[in-house]
Amino acid sequence: MPTLAVTNFNIVCATLGGFITLFGLVSYLFKERLFLSEALISLLAGVALSPHAANFIRPLDYAGGSELNLASITLYFSRLVLGVQLVLAGVQLPSKYLLREWKSLALLLGPGLTVMWLSSSLLVWAMVPNFSFLHALAVGACVTPTDPVLSNSIVKGKFADKNIPKDLQRIITAESGSNDGLGYPFLYFALYLIKYTGDDGAGQSGGARVAMGLWFGESWGYTILLSVVYGAVVGWIAKELLHWAEDRKFVDRESFIVFAITLALFIVGTCGMIGSDDILACFIAGNVFTIDDWFRLETLDDSLQPTIDMLLNLAIFMWYGAVCPWNSFLHNDVIPIYRLIVLGILILLFRRLPVVYAMHWKIPQIEEKQQALFVGFFGPIGVSAIFYLYISLEFLDEITVDGVVREDAAKLQDVVMVVVWFLVICSIIVHGLSVPLGKLGYHLPRTISSAMESRDVDEPESFHISERIQNTEEQLRQRHRLPTEQRGRDESPPRPVFKIGGSIIHPRHEDREAAEPRNDVTSRGNAPQRMNNVGELIPKEPSTDDSV
Repeated sequence: MPTLAVTNFNIVCATLGGFITLFGLVSYLFKERLFLSEALISLLAGVALSPHAANFIRPLDYAGGSELNLASITLYFSRLVLGVQLVLAGVQLPSKYLLREWKSLALLLGPGLTVMWLSSSLLVWAMVPNFSFLHALAVGACVTPTDPVLSNSIVKGKFADKNIPKDLQRIITAESGSNDGLGYPFLYFALYLIKYTGDDGAGQSGGARVAMGLWFGESWGYTILLSVVYGAVVGWIAKELLHWAEDRKFVDRESFIVFAITLALFIVGTCGMIGSDDILACFIAGNVFTIDDWFRLETLDDSLQPTIDMLLNLAIFMWYGAVCPWNSFLHNDVIPIYRLIVLGILILLFRRLPVVYAMHWKIPQIEEKQQALFVGFFGPIGVSAIFYLYISLEFLDEITVDGVVREDAAKLQDVVMVVVWFLVICSIIVHGLSVPLGKLGYHLPRTISSAMESRDVDEPESFHISERIQNTEEQLRQRHRLPTEQRGRDESPPRPVFKIGGSIIHPRHEDREAAEPRNDVTSRGNAPQRMNNVGELIPKEPSTDDSV
């Protein structure tokens, strides 16, 4: 007897597939007409289907009831999405873009990223009660990088093509791809100091000297520099191998198109095994892979990469909507909700906008003040922040005293979980609604003004079809009553009529003279004779000057 198999696997497949199918039916309406981002729509869908609402998506059940396993799943899912997105972002940039625009990127990634980190940390330190500045540096480092996944909603699509210059789109993509991997030094600067100097270094030995040694050696040397070299080498080898296979016709079109995505999976896996920065390595590999622009131009019109991009976006933000600790925003022991809301507003306004606006005159791609405000405001917080959040939680779990997580590390875990998640949700909502609200704010006053002015204008006369038909018929009758000469003034000369089985029926003599230029030979009677329908010559009449 048939039985229902309501298993987690079947529920996830049905829910995810059903949502993406329904969204696909109205995707153009939402993205290109209403300018809503995929991230916002899928986040709301994840909340609606989560245990907080419909209970179709149950993340904790998939993790075996373990919060630790759930954190690992979220971390690895975020790594996967970031790796694929950053390789695709690197592939989409023109040839040698990082080398040609190194000055602009150096400003944005050097002083720009540092000021973003310090300003975010100061705001967290000011709004979270009884919180040290060192701990605030760790929280600020998680939300410092701009997210490449959410940035795609700004630099792609109908709105971007119409309103954002190509140079500005590319510099935003390059910055968001680069600073994701460069978040490691800022984060580990705070984490190493917390581990070796926090709570008087309880459970650890070495102090600040060991902390700074690890920061320079592991964070900059092993994590950053090694990932840059590894990504460049793998990207170059992949490019040469693909050239070699394509020249010998060894690779088919499907494998050629998907090559960049499989390259991203390879780098994420291998960098994860050696413990280096797989995020930065993926972006560097994507740039080196298309350093000659060959692969980018060959796949410019293919839709596989944008399709994979869309599927990953929808899936990851649905997952975030389901796993987000919504209850902790209201019920926690670290920060009240009103302070959390104020912190979200301050972060969105002062984390990035002031420093970008102050430096924009040194960045050639930002030509106007309005563009500086746009780039400064649209620095979204998303997948990369969640990635660094769970990296921090893993690191803090290792700071123990007698097998228990140290007290200051445990408090930092609570704060970073609540604050980072809340800031990510704020960024998804605010940046996802900024474009449609901006368009509405631009058109609404003009629409209201036009409606107010139209009240003083007399209404047009009503349209009557019967009267129009009668008037038209009367005009035709009057026109037919006119003499032929008068009608001919406004009409074009009649065209010759072809009689089936016979010769051309020429127009009247007067009309032909009006339509054709006079010829001296013809006017003096030297025109050739004509033939009738049976091929006989028609006798030529004597021509005189009067007949002409």
